[in-house]
Amino acid sequence: MPRIAVTVDGVKYEEDVEPRLLLVHLLRERLGKTGTPVGCDTSNCGACTVMLDGKSVKSCSVLAVQADGSDVVTIEGLGVNGSMHPMQKAFHEEHALQCGYCTPGMVMASIDLLRENPDPSEEAIREGLEGNLCRCTGYCNIVRAVRRGAQEMSQAVKTS
Repeated sequence: MPRIAVTVDGVKYEEDVEPRLLLVHLLRERLGKTGTPVGCDTSNCGACTVMLDGKSVKSCSVLAVQADGSDVVTIEGLGVNGSMHPMQKAFHEEHALQCGYCTPGMVMASIDLLRENPDPSEEAIREGLEGNLCRCTGYCNIVRAVRRGAQEMSQAVKTS
């Protein structure tokens, strides 16, 4: 059985894993990172999106062995000192969730979208999040939250 070393939310783990173990199952079942939900197991919904070496990936489509030596950030690793990340706060303030199942993946994908386009238009946001499905909201509040999160993140960079 392969042994991998992976840093998750700033903590380094070494685990023996079966070659077919998915990253989402390593995170949830072995490391207790249950904020990353298993949505569809087919990479269609995006609920399980995490950051792998700074880029968003659907963790149900990545084998744990592929993450060996990598840095993974989950929804639980975004906040600093007990406060929410600006994007998490924007989703809360804009009521960009109903059941909440898609929210972790939406937040992670939104942050990655802003990495490449820090001031996206509504159309760019909708296009950038097209791999993440929400079955409840209609996306209007999600788009508003991403715009607000972009502003908050931009201001945070200017003041630091």
